[in-house]
Amino acid sequence: MTDTAAPAPTAGRTTAPAPRPARTPRRQRVWIVLVLLLVIASLAQIVGPAVIPIGVASITVLPMVWGLLAGGVVSSQRFRPLGVDLQRAASAVMGIAVLLLIARLSVTIGPNIGLLVDAGPALLLQEVGHLFGTIVLALPLAVLLRMGRATIGATFSIDREGSFAMVSERFGPDSDEYRGTLSMYVFGTLLGAVVITIVASFATSLHVFDPLALAMGAGVGSGSMMAAAVAAVVAEHPGMQEQVLALAATSNLITGLLGMYVGMYVALPLAQKVYERLTRRATVSTAGTTARTVGAAPLVVTAATDVGSAAATEAPASGSRVRLLVSLPALVVVGTVVSSIAAGGFTWQIPLGYVLMCALVLIGLGVYRLTRGKIASLIVVTTVGALVTSPVSPIGPWLVDVLNTVDFLSICTVVLTIAGLSLGKDLPKLRSIGWKIVPVGLVAIVTSYLLSVVVAEFALGLWH
Repeated sequence: MTDTAAPAPTAGRTTAPAPRPARTPRRQRVWIVLVLLLVIASLAQIVGPAVIPIGVASITVLPMVWGLLAGGVVSSQRFRPLGVDLQRAASAVMGIAVLLLIARLSVTIGPNIGLLVDAGPALLLQEVGHLFGTIVLALPLAVLLRMGRATIGATFSIDREGSFAMVSERFGPDSDEYRGTLSMYVFGTLLGAVVITIVASFATSLHVFDPLALAMGAGVGSGSMMAAAVAAVVAEHPGMQEQVLALAATSNLITGLLGMYVGMYVALPLAQKVYERLTRRATVSTAGTTARTVGAAPLVVTAATDVGSAAATEAPASGSRVRLLVSLPALVVVGTVVSSIAAGGFTWQIPLGYVLMCALVLIGLGVYRLTRGKIASLIVVTTVGALVTSPVSPIGPWLVDVLNTVDFLSICTVVLTIAGLSLGKDLPKLRSIGWKIVPVGLVAIVTSYLLSVVVAEFALGLWH
């Protein structure tokens, strides 16, 4: 690993000085990306969600999906497509936006740390299903369908918001693994609630599982999927509505509490190892992964001056590095506008919330750099954010009040819009995934839910 990693940063340093005179105008052009981000994300938030009924279920198209689609059209249309250098710059800015998203997620962890102590063993153990259910069946299926290394990103979890940060930090936002995550995220966003409604309805109608186990399994880490599964269980057991809702909400919150740590250090590495074992290319793929991981490192290692993406190792002169002093203030402005639209009005607490999240991001980037990448920045952001908003923190209640004014889904809209603006260069590889994400996504969601229900049922039988 060390021998293969060494050439990458050396090559980057020796080739970077040559195109330096051309970097200044390209850095100025980054404002094109930031203006497009502001316009598209704001319009997507103004359009709002659209609900499309499908029989007993429905598809909800959230503003983040509009932002992703619109950004993808802008970056890939043939009349005047966004330059590849600007698409790579969008990938670099997205790395910081994802850390802001994680900072906002940490606010939900801190005030609820006590839940981990109060939750019964059944609630804690059923998380095994969410974390590993996808790896058991969905990953081998993706290997059979020849999805390539996109398999890892698509099947280490059902890929909700935190997955972007994990995969981006480990492999880089221009990696095949990241494209797999993006594909699964889109599939889950559009069809996840429909799929889990059908599965939960069928499982409930069998009258084999305890309704409480069915409720625990609903906490897959997605609010829309949880609500859909709960609705199916409550329809069959209306007298247990309060219990079902409480357990599902708690389970969903515990998934958020544990998911970031276990996903980063257990589920994602496990998916990578299983994939390499199944494809029998451990030696070759490990070398490739090392190169990608080193390529992704500038995202955080050089964050004090520049923020880069995995593309930086492929094309050092592409203008894919964006100064942190440019990206962070720009994201504060864009985020404030989009969040104000979501909230229905402006309040000074929204930009203050973004400034506080930026502080968490800077702490995470600083620790990553000081430890030479041994401690992931997203883990630092999550942990520090949880601690400063926990009940033991003297400023915890105030921080929670301020940060809660920043609408979480509005940050998702910003992140997915940036992903769309970087999408044009990835379309050929995304097309190679194409229809394959449908069966893989179906198996991932169904397995995650059912395995969690089975584990919860078993745990309930032991402790009750």
